Amino acid sequence: MSIGIISAMKEEIQALQKQLKISAKLQKGMRTYYQGTLFDQDVVLVFSRWGKVASATTVTQLINDFAIEEIIFTGVAGAAQMHISIGDLIIGQSLYQHDMDASPLVGQFEIPLLGKKSFQTDQNSRLQMHKATKIFMKEIGQYIPKTSLESLGINSPKIHIGDIASGDQFISSAEQLGNILKQLPDVLCVEMEGAAVAQVCHEYKVPFTIIRTISDHSNDNAHIDFPKFANEIASQFALGIIRNYFDIKFADSNK
Repeated sequence: MSIGIISAMKEEIQALQKQLKISAKLQKGMRTYYQGTLFDQDVVLVFSRWGKVASATTVTQLINDFAIEEIIFTGVAGAAQMHISIGDLIIGQSLYQHDMDASPLVGQFEIPLLGKKSFQTDQNSRLQMHKATKIFMKEIGQYIPKTSLESLGINSPKIHIGDIASGDQFISSAEQLGNILKQLPDVLCVEMEGAAVAQVCHEYKVPFTIIRTISDHSNDNAHIDFPKFANEIASQFALGIIRNYFDIKFADSNK
């Protein structure tokens, strides 16, 4: 059994891929699935491309074609709340598709036939991911120089656990974000894939965890070099956090 690790951009998992001891590469549906060992654990690594359709297609292929026991999604996201800063980390709890509206047939945000407005991440994995992230925060300097963090305005990044909203829109204006928060006021960040992956994992009964690095504020100032931020910051965050996560997860399983 393997753990599947997905991101929407290759830059977001570049650091993980460099550490991966690759045993096989499989080309499927215009994606490359990298099988191997990462920190002594069997994994399959893949980047899905952007959006809900791309990510749902990727995770479905991953679950059906590989022996996957858990899915982890990682990458960048835009902050949805004023108290959340660039460099903060969001561990997802409930995931919503903010652009799903089949009313009046069903309520807004409800997924037809499933009767659910949101999908929950796996509670135990979420707690382990939180522990792993707290450890990473103490050793962040081992992965990224302080000067590099400060150059991007990252001084003392914080960890948040809460709701994530996904949709096939890049949220880059205060008006767009305001419309989402009117309906989903507790959402901590917005992105384009997480809730779609969460739905597939729910339907296949595969535990799902998601951790996002905040790259912008989802408003009219949301203009950064995303590939650069993903490669230099988010990818390194993912490397350190997942290393700790595996240590915690498999230490707990051996008790």
